Amino acid sequence: MYWNPVVEKMSKSELNELQERKLRQTVEFAYRYSEFYRKLYDKAGVKPEDIKSLEDLEKLPFVKKQDLRDNYPYGMFAVPLKDVVRIHASSGTTGKPTVTGYTYSDLELWTESLARGLYSAGVRREDVIQNAYGYGLFTGGLGFHYAAEKIGATVIPASSGNTQRQIELMRDLGTTVICCTPSYMVYLAEYAEKMGVSLRDDTKLRMGFFGAEPWSEETRKRIEEKTGIDAINVYGTSEISGPVVTECHEKAGIHFWSDIFIIEVIDPETGERLGEGEKGELVVTVLGKEALPMIRWRTGDITAIIEEKCNCGRWHPRIERIVGRADDMFIVRGVNVFPSQVEYALMQVKEVSEHYQIVLDRDEAGLDVMTVLVEINPEYKDKVSYEDVRKKVTETLKSYLNVTPKVEIVEPETLPRFEGKAKRVIDKRKV
Repeated sequence: MYWNPVVEKMSKSELNELQERKLRQTVEFAYRYSEFYRKLYDKAGVKPEDIKSLEDLEKLPFVKKQDLRDNYPYGMFAVPLKDVVRIHASSGTTGKPTVTGYTYSDLELWTESLARGLYSAGVRREDVIQNAYGYGLFTGGLGFHYAAEKIGATVIPASSGNTQRQIELMRDLGTTVICCTPSYMVYLAEYAEKMGVSLRDDTKLRMGFFGAEPWSEETRKRIEEKTGIDAINVYGTSEISGPVVTECHEKAGIHFWSDIFIIEVIDPETGERLGEGEKGELVVTVLGKEALPMIRWRTGDITAIIEEKCNCGRWHPRIERIVGRADDMFIVRGVNVFPSQVEYALMQVKEVSEHYQIVLDRDEAGLDVMTVLVEINPEYKDKVSYEDVRKKVTETLKSYLNVTPKVEIVEPETLPRFEGKAKRVIDKRKV
């Protein structure tokens, strides 16, 4: 059995006391050993001794992705490189990559957090976990690998890609848990059908952990209906240690362990802290992180905090499903749109599939044009009028987005499939 009964059963007041003590230690460590944090706090006129309670957290300035890029590669580290046992990095597709380092203690903290999450959702040492997240500089593969091993489960390090082989492994090795992106899980189920394999009937698969991209509650329902598994939501960013937290078996929000994290939600524009249930940008402080301290890290992800006690019995706060990233949001004729909103709306229409793409362009007059391409659901291919479905999708998107897109209903298997993160938006306006 793997769980931490002392911490997981703590009351809210006990958790707050623990957080305050660890916050003071974390700020003191960062100020003493990180030149970046020392300069940041001196400029803001705040000293470690000014942080006495959780309310004092707001005295500290935020840390942003640009800070990591400006200090590339090791400028924000608080320990010498000889104490760093692993390096991860982002792809750097939008500029310099962000480099993150880990001491042995950091890796233990990361593994503890995710292992606790997996166990809370129902993973046990008897499980066979097929890890189809990518191994390498991306944090997903190794994060799930070590967390599953800590529980004592059997791990299949399949990595991403080679879809036919993935399905063969599931059948031959008795996989019970799959870890991958939600879009890849949709593709796996689709590919299995072509192979004449039912993931529901021909495998032992019972649970999946899906993250690394926003996905809707409706997509969860479709995955569960198609495959018969429990689909569990996962969250993490490479800066706070990759995938670190999950939903519990209640599937009612992602738990952040209070002995490891302090979470806030702020107004992305003003930086003002928002109340429980109010949607804004998630800010995370990692307690006890050594190599690369993360204090008031602006994740860019839009969500809301749930403070009330979970039905699982834990007081550790939760976040709602991520709506999208602040930097993924696009504006069409003055209206803010997140790709996840489009997905949610599309999944209300049973005649279309989970595969879609958004193309942004401008017309001759220079006005924004949003085109949504979505595949017809194969079950309805010969039963409905494509024009009727197009009109239905258009009206549904209009009601959810407050903007009227162009809609194209395309044949099954027309749009690209992805073995990692799905590329949903093509913005030609930037070209």
